[in-house]
Amino acid sequence: MFLIVGLGNPGTKYENNRHNVGFLVIDAIAKNLTTSNINKSNFNADVLKTSNQLLVKPTTYMNNSGLAVHAIKEYYKLNLEDIIVIHDDLDLPFGTVKFKIGGGHGGHNGLRSIDSHVGNMYIRVRIGIGKPESKNNVANYVLSDFSKEELNKLEGIISHTINAIESLKVDSIDEVKSKFTMK
Repeated sequence: MFLIVGLGNPGTKYENNRHNVGFLVIDAIAKNLTTSNINKSNFNADVLKTSNQLLVKPTTYMNNSGLAVHAIKEYYKLNLEDIIVIHDDLDLPFGTVKFKIGGGHGGHNGLRSIDSHVGNMYIRVRIGIGKPESKNNVANYVLSDFSKEELNKLEGIISHTINAIESLKVDSIDEVKSKFTMK
């Protein structure tokens, strides 16, 4: 069983924010699958289940995403190598998609929360959102919506990311990196 977590913030206010690219990927994955809802209040997440995966959007807001990941991981007795976290990455240009296991949180509060609750040796799918011109504007930038042009390009990026996630379920991280890294 794979735990596939898209990071973002709940609510329509944040729907197309750069910080919500993980939620957008989860929504796109779920669109073409038969799923069942898992309603456990202690999960603090919207959880859809298929035969071999849990699709998760934490409802705790980004800074507390680790609460949801920890609760679901423990309930299903999952290993860290079965957890795939999809998140935005300021340090990558828009449209870049990269993969890694472990590493630091790089100032990303969602990753910081997950790291503190379950450790950091899970699979990360990093989707580049670019950087604001000023470091003082990071919070506003990640909470701003993608432009119309970016949203049009995002469809292909999300489709590519979904193919990579399917590959992560059967191939090594190195194979996925060589086949699916997008610059």
